[in-house]
Amino acid sequence: MTFLDMLRAAERQNGSMLCVGLDPEPTRFPAHYSGDASKIYDFCAAIVDATADLALAFKPQIAYFAAHRAEPQLERLIAHVRRVAPQVPVILDAKRGDIGSTAVQYAKEAFERYGADAVTLSPFMGFDSLQPYLRYHDKGAFLLCRTSNPGGDDLQSQRLASVAGEPLLYEHIARLAQGPWNLNGQLGLVVGATYPVELARVRTLAPTLPLLIPGVGAQGGDALATVRAAWRGAAGAPGEAGDTQAPIIVNSSRAILYASSGADFAQAARREALATRELLQTARLAA
Repeated sequence: MTFLDMLRAAERQNGSMLCVGLDPEPTRFPAHYSGDASKIYDFCAAIVDATADLALAFKPQIAYFAAHRAEPQLERLIAHVRRVAPQVPVILDAKRGDIGSTAVQYAKEAFERYGADAVTLSPFMGFDSLQPYLRYHDKGAFLLCRTSNPGGDDLQSQRLASVAGEPLLYEHIARLAQGPWNLNGQLGLVVGATYPVELARVRTLAPTLPLLIPGVGAQGGDALATVRAAWRGAAGAPGEAGDTQAPIIVNSSRAILYASSGADFAQAARREALATRELLQTARLAA
């Protein structure tokens, strides 16, 4: 299966648009794990177990593992997802962006070492920085387009006088991803929930691409506004027959991971994930 095939299958099976972000911070772990980086796998695996039937995707952020020398725990975690939720794709949030032999090694890291189904990339070094990832024909890649942070305006909202029509930079990235850059048909875009107007614009420019949407929950993005801006498909459950909408993958990390600081953290995470999934579905029906 390609990444998009896997994504659509998970969308149908779990009836979900929710991506559970795995950003483990040991200082925020429940009391019996608190401050212990050796428990990163245990903490994240418990979250995966609690939300496996609710998630459209899991998104581990590599920095939270690498900072604690926990890359082996990340490998174990992705292998665990494969065992308990083989229908749910894993998006490695790495935001890589380099060229040549270095990009080849980063692609190998994401897809061969960790076995991720997709990876996040920075496109700002141009198409040749993406090519090594596109050689993995069944794997996905999400390009940073209009990110959820305020500083994204510094570059992403600048107008390109050198391009016909003088689009904003993020608009130009969306058009390239929808068109000539999408060689393996598995590209997607990262667009922040904190910018619903721009999100709607990206959906217009890239109607067939999956959108990875961070910023809901702790970052302040509104789930209802997010789905209304990004959704263009049919009503009903995600992935139902007749639904031609490219998937939208709405990420929530801290609100789910740290829903409780007690021994019931996994159960609390499940409750929060279920509530978020239902909220997104309600917004979809109203879109």
